[in-house]
Amino acid sequence: MRLTLQCIAGLAAICIVPPLMHAQFNVSVGGREVQFHSFISEGYAYTNQNNYLTMKTSQGTLDMFDAGLNMSVLLTDKLRVSAQGYVRDFGRLGQWHPTLDYGYADYRFKDWFGVRGGKVKTVLGLFNDIQDNESLFTFTMLPQAVYPTDLRDATIGHVGGDIYGNLLLKRAGSLSYTVYGGHRQDTRYGGYLLMLQDRGVNMNKYGGLQYGADLKWTTPLKGLTIGASHMREEINGSGTGTCSPAVPIDCKAWTARTNGQYEEHSKKDQTNFGYGEYTFGNLRIDGEYRRYWRDQEVWDSSYEVRADTRAWYVSGAYRFTKWLELGSYYSRFSCMYIRGSLPPSFDTSLPANHLYDKVISARFDVNRWWNFKIEGHFMDGWGVSPRPTC
Repeated sequence: MRLTLQCIAGLAAICIVPPLMHAQFNVSVGGREVQFHSFISEGYAYTNQNNYLTMKTSQGTLDMFDAGLNMSVLLTDKLRVSAQGYVRDFGRLGQWHPTLDYGYADYRFKDWFGVRGGKVKTVLGLFNDIQDNESLFTFTMLPQAVYPTDLRDATIGHVGGDIYGNLLLKRAGSLSYTVYGGHRQDTRYGGYLLMLQDRGVNMNKYGGLQYGADLKWTTPLKGLTIGASHMREEINGSGTGTCSPAVPIDCKAWTARTNGQYEEHSKKDQTNFGYGEYTFGNLRIDGEYRRYWRDQEVWDSSYEVRADTRAWYVSGAYRFTKWLELGSYYSRFSCMYIRGSLPPSFDTSLPANHLYDKVISARFDVNRWWNFKIEGHFMDGWGVSPRPTC
């Protein structure tokens, strides 16, 4: 069994983690081999200022746990069925409520054409659809500017279908593509809905149409992969709300007009990714850029919010021995936004409008099943305004 650890440190804090466990076993059902895999991750996090990801990290906390169990069976030479259940407890995120990460049927007609349907992992950037495969990564946490842990439930997958394939280009390498469409559904234990709760809004439902595409080119230059992703969403939410000092509207007028009913919907919601990865021997270098644009109407459609977020990171890792790998990355997140009639906030130098993160990490592989990680984050800013829209 492999026990892998996850740990967060912030604002020049260092965190040390215990190990993570991963198990694998097979059973035979009706003459078909069913593969099961599982993982358990536990970490300790400490920050010297502020709290991070809803955890009480300024006091030091072990409240950082996640686990998953997945299965996969090849029913025919071309048809595979897979599913994964997942649970986590990161402060207020997850709160031990199990979710279905994915559950789908995948039929591959040819190498260049396949389809899958059900709840499917969303292919976005380098790592969104494989972020649970901890053994692939040096780091405890992927760069939060691009892969925010608090929004994991919103970005991990969609209920719908994919068309995908891999095209051989002979001397030009190969080209992998994915085109998808479906429905996104946030849980009430994810970061965005928890933020709304803190501002007096309790959502009954939140989600909507999600569609996009990813194109990845494995170039003729050995070890170099580049690609791009695009996603659009049509998100709607409804619930009830009460005014609080964090809500920048006229409370009495809003309550009289809506009787406490809250509604929001996106007029425009899109994400663009550009990414690249290069490996040479034991060295791996990754880089990604993400731009997210959101234009939505909230509070009975009488209040418009627009946000323009830009994020990128560059990372490098080197494996020195079979048991030691060191890595580092620099991650930048910034946000500009407009909220109704309030003055726009375009100054990304403000701590509320950015989060810059310098990271160093060491990974120790005890064996193929167990590893430990020590990771330090040196953060500038907190990247979310008192009245968040980003």
